[in-house]
Amino acid sequence: MVDKKIVGEKAAEFVKDGMVVGLGTGSTVFYTIQKLGQLVKEGLSIKGIPTSVQTEELAKELGIPLTSFSEIESIDIAIDGADEVNSELELIKGGGGALLREKIIARAAKIFIVVADSSKRVEKLGAFRLPVEVITFGYEMTEKHIRAIGLVPEIRLNGGTPFITDNGNYIFDCQIPEHVQPEMLERMLNMIPGVVENGLFVGMTDLVITLDQEKNVVMLRR
Repeated sequence: MVDKKIVGEKAAEFVKDGMVVGLGTGSTVFYTIQKLGQLVKEGLSIKGIPTSVQTEELAKELGIPLTSFSEIESIDIAIDGADEVNSELELIKGGGGALLREKIIARAAKIFIVVADSSKRVEKLGAFRLPVEVITFGYEMTEKHIRAIGLVPEIRLNGGTPFITDNGNYIFDCQIPEHVQPEMLERMLNMIPGVVENGLFVGMTDLVITLDQEKNVVMLRR
């Protein structure tokens, strides 16, 4: 938790007065949002766009003003966590179930910053199963199509019933092949009818804030 707090709070230093900020979801960016709430109380003027209902509730509790896409032209900076990040700054995200909104906000941001403790850094993506969000209609057929491109999907459950995202969809957590090109896999998945989005974030990350083995803050840039 100390590691998460260090990198989470470090990211808040990149937020400046007057910015529109994409507010991520997860246990590390939680500390970023807490820090931003403190800075807002001290006079920082920002507007946030949350990536999940959970983050929206947290931001409201902390007094962070919120906005929506209908009220803005773009997002200045988005800060979010990751389940895995490789040396190319490619990510697997979606362990918390918010991957669709996270990707919409990351793509809309001028700068996308990822906060990740050292345990999230990997040589290659895939030890963490890849989340794929699908619509509920015909999900059984969508699962067959996902299997046909070489993945092993398993529907995410919540107390014995399918987990429902904030968007009303299901998630398949997928084991991916040993040798896979993330960019190609991302495209193949999103071509399957019924797939809404997947948790591969390729070519989107501008900066990763993490720690080295001595607990020093490390900045990894694309």
